[in-house]
Amino acid sequence: MEKRNNIYFYHPHQHEQDDKMEQLIKLAKKNDYRIVDDANQANIIVSFGGDGAFLQAVRKTNFRQDCLYAGITEKDYSGLYCDFHMDNVDELLETLQHTEMEVRRFPVIDILVNEKTSFQCLNELSIRSSIIKTIDIDVYIDDFHFETFRGDGLVVSTPTGSTGYNKSTSGAVIDPKLPCFQVSEIASLNNNKYRTLGSSFVLGRERTLRLALGEEQGDYPVIGLDNEAYSIRNIENVTVRLSDSVIKTVKLKNNSFWNRVKRTFL
Repeated sequence: MEKRNNIYFYHPHQHEQDDKMEQLIKLAKKNDYRIVDDANQANIIVSFGGDGAFLQAVRKTNFRQDCLYAGITEKDYSGLYCDFHMDNVDELLETLQHTEMEVRRFPVIDILVNEKTSFQCLNELSIRSSIIKTIDIDVYIDDFHFETFRGDGLVVSTPTGSTGYNKSTSGAVIDPKLPCFQVSEIASLNNNKYRTLGSSFVLGRERTLRLALGEEQGDYPVIGLDNEAYSIRNIENVTVRLSDSVIKTVKLKNNSFWNRVKRTFL
């Protein structure tokens, strides 16, 4: 395995670096790691904060396929993406130095808006109305018209993202070893005129999800990509597929996805 020793530290508030962050940098240098200021020069990207910081680190470094990601929490916080805490940074650096370290691979979804603007998500895509009004969305699975949704919106989540917004809408928690993505409803309107499935559904690797918005709907949606919101006008359709890309992270021993789910929710 290629030796990795160029580390880029991502901190969402770089100007607020505290003593702990400085200690972290000194410790990395002491262990013969090179700290780089340009993420493109790194083969290890470490976020400092919580799960939100980890998601931002992945997005702002363009979902790098040729490096490892790791998350460090600075407070007493149980993260689903962050294996490490400031109190066990030594364990992170030691793990990175061993060629037999276990690497975890998280699925990613590819999103195409109006068949021309592309995005990726590690956690979830959400589509909601930006005004107090229901939104109508025609839902296609491959080329098959599955349903017409009317309600507050839809969430499309990866397996790791299934523990977030998706879970709050009563969606299932999905094992990240399953190559799939999940579609969940946000406050659907079901009556004699409008009818949806009324539950989450899971699509496999080969499926394509297409969400078509009518002319009146496309003027006012808000699209959430992981933990960032985008107001994009004139949306006609959104296409979602499981990506060939994965996010590779360093796995802490005895800290599986289900260990973290239990620690966070139970």
